[in-house]
Amino acid sequence: MDATEDAASRCPARSGDTRFILGRPLTETAEYFLRQAGWCEGRSPLYASLCRQLAGDRRVDPLIGPPRWDAPLRLLAGVHYLVLVGKATWDDVGAALDEHAAFLGRFVAEREVQTNEVQRSWALLPAILSIADGRPLDLLELGSAAGLNLVWDRFAYRYSAGTWGGGPLVLAGDDRVPPPAALLSRRTTVARRRGVDRSPIDVTTEEGALLLESFVWADQEDRVARLRAAIDVVRDDPPQLIRGDYVRDLPALLDDRVPGAQLIVYETASTQYLDREQRSSLHEALHYAGRAEPLTFLTTRSNAGQDFYSLEAISWPSGRRREIEELDFHGAWLRWL
Repeated sequence: MDATEDAASRCPARSGDTRFILGRPLTETAEYFLRQAGWCEGRSPLYASLCRQLAGDRRVDPLIGPPRWDAPLRLLAGVHYLVLVGKATWDDVGAALDEHAAFLGRFVAEREVQTNEVQRSWALLPAILSIADGRPLDLLELGSAAGLNLVWDRFAYRYSAGTWGGGPLVLAGDDRVPPPAALLSRRTTVARRRGVDRSPIDVTTEEGALLLESFVWADQEDRVARLRAAIDVVRDDPPQLIRGDYVRDLPALLDDRVPGAQLIVYETASTQYLDREQRSSLHEALHYAGRAEPLTFLTTRSNAGQDFYSLEAISWPSGRRREIEELDFHGAWLRWL
């Protein structure tokens, strides 16, 4: 997510303990839409406006069913999908709610939010280079979606201190404190790339590519262009995508090593949705596997009140933690530490 905001601050009226929007009591679902509007402010004017509009629309609650925090993202992705296939327009979302209610209800119920933001590779690259020890890399991404960030070595990168790699997709951003130039002179090879996700998306198919694009905020044209370019790169040689619960399946995945390779496990914006018990199980599996053979875990962390991630490297068997950088939620900027 991109920021936080008190949904109540956007409610236009109060009556005793009951809050109202457009003349009707504010439901829990409406609060989620108002909160999402705050998160979209400054990043997606279209989605911020639509979330405020939909918060007061009586047609939304039946489409959503039981209230859920990601309902706005699911519903807007469903509408975006209809727009992409020519069955709806952003100028009349209400018509989409009326004419395609059955489709949108199924989409919200069945499709998990998948935002495989390839710009995060721009922040991942220097972090991976900083922990690479010269051996070929055995990559395992948790919550990999379509695996776009598993092929980071096939992209080209620009930083204030220099460039790295080559390819049809060039990633750049605002490196407020740039990674050191010496780091960008390092080269590495990848022996294997695996991703595990509860709902992996196969972008080698047109349906998969459409589904993944539907979760990108439609007025963020740069993100859409990057996504399409990254899909073209992935289609040339897709990574291995595994359907599963990565907390449950991690021990078996960690047991399967490439001999002579350095195992790097990583995730971006995924573990924040785990509960305490799941996080404990995840770290226990990493610690246990790291005692048998060293490995490194790269993970993003978002603290309360922060509008950015911290990227941390945890090395096992020592358990040593090292904060490497701070980065924008979508990878637009980084601050090297």
